[in-house]
Amino acid sequence: MPQIEQYDAIVIGSGQGGIPMAKYLAEKEMQTALIEEKHIGGTCINTGCTPTKTMVASAKSALEARRAKEYGVHISDVSVDLKEVIARKNDVVNSFREGQYESLTGTNHLDLIEGKARFTDKKTIIVVLNDGGERLLKADKIFINTGARTLVPPIDGLDQIEWYDNRTIMELDGVPSHLLVIGGGYIGLEFGQMFHRFGSKVTVFHSGERILDIEDEDISEEMLKILEGEGLNIITNCKINNIKREGDEVILSGEGGGLSEDIRCSHVLLAVGRVPNTDDLDLKKTGVETDDKGYVQVNERLETSVEGIYAIGDVKGGPQFTHVSYNDYVVLKKNLFEDGNVSTDDRILTYTVFTDPQLGRVGLNEQQAKDQNIAYQVAKMPMESVARAYETSHTQGFMKALIDKKTGAILGASILGMEGGEIASALLLAMMGGVTAQQIRDMAIAHPTLMESLNNLFAEI
Repeated sequence: MPQIEQYDAIVIGSGQGGIPMAKYLAEKEMQTALIEEKHIGGTCINTGCTPTKTMVASAKSALEARRAKEYGVHISDVSVDLKEVIARKNDVVNSFREGQYESLTGTNHLDLIEGKARFTDKKTIIVVLNDGGERLLKADKIFINTGARTLVPPIDGLDQIEWYDNRTIMELDGVPSHLLVIGGGYIGLEFGQMFHRFGSKVTVFHSGERILDIEDEDISEEMLKILEGEGLNIITNCKINNIKREGDEVILSGEGGGLSEDIRCSHVLLAVGRVPNTDDLDLKKTGVETDDKGYVQVNERLETSVEGIYAIGDVKGGPQFTHVSYNDYVVLKKNLFEDGNVSTDDRILTYTVFTDPQLGRVGLNEQQAKDQNIAYQVAKMPMESVARAYETSHTQGFMKALIDKKTGAILGASILGMEGGEIASALLLAMMGGVTAQQIRDMAIAHPTLMESLNNLFAEI
């Protein structure tokens, strides 16, 4: 065994919570080790937010080019070169990744160690280095930020075909002739719409009764209407029996949901969920508790069952979003080093599904409000009634907000429409500042903007 190296803190994983955590600790002159097995930046920069949204932008550009005649602009031919799309994506990813790498390696008191980590006891970690050899590290404070990866469902025959996940499908050198997306959640719908706009025939296969089944039913129905109107084939409430390859085709056999025949496709994308990257950490040697899926269990202060060990981001379960991971860092920073008393229970969740139009969410939806026995009102308005959306011919979807009947406080909103994520984020600020629906209704907001539509939305109540 190599000689033990003593650190003040160790961060395992360079995701969107791990990087700022490691830099903050180092800036406090705590000798810190940041361990990363693969690429700097975690899921977000390498296989999540940055690359997918870069490609979504290309897909939207293709659609807008095809729609140009609606605006009086005539384009003779529109084609998509997927190699060029991916090259652009890679340039953006590399720029972000290299920037983070330079920032980390230029930080005093911070050692970036590239290799695979596992615990040998509750405060000791051995790292198998990518370039050979091992290092043995010890610290009183350890932060786990190892993220999650694609869940591979137990489908008969899946191991006999070549399938893709959100990472590998972004490395194709050509547009699939027929993409089968297994999973009707956020990732599946974003990729399904994207590749349809690139030119693929797309079938989305979802085992639940409706796509986006954690959202309110009217949101699911409207998203279904939008995507089917664009040309995607969406099959719900079905069970997969088996999947196999036959020549150049992959064949899925299933039952239920009106499925009358096998689905024949060229490519399969798995998008049914995620699993935590904890199986190789040897957490059993630490006493850190995990759930039955392997997610690290933490309290509202992100403390594990072992004193001095904390978890940040996707590896702890719950909402798996980059901004949640970053906010986890903020919670720990305030509580551990700034005499704070911050709880993850206090934060208002917001997120965006980057379909087109976007689904921006903040706070509670109707089902959540009902579960909490909150008396609420609903303000709802179609995007057709939003001047800015009408002027730009982006009128799909609707705005929907929940308001406390007694106080007028905004409880939450679902904005399925043009730049829905931006509007939901603005409502987050209002909710955190205690601004009521009535106050927003009476504000003088610049015309014609999307935000101005909130005057009319809250006039509904």
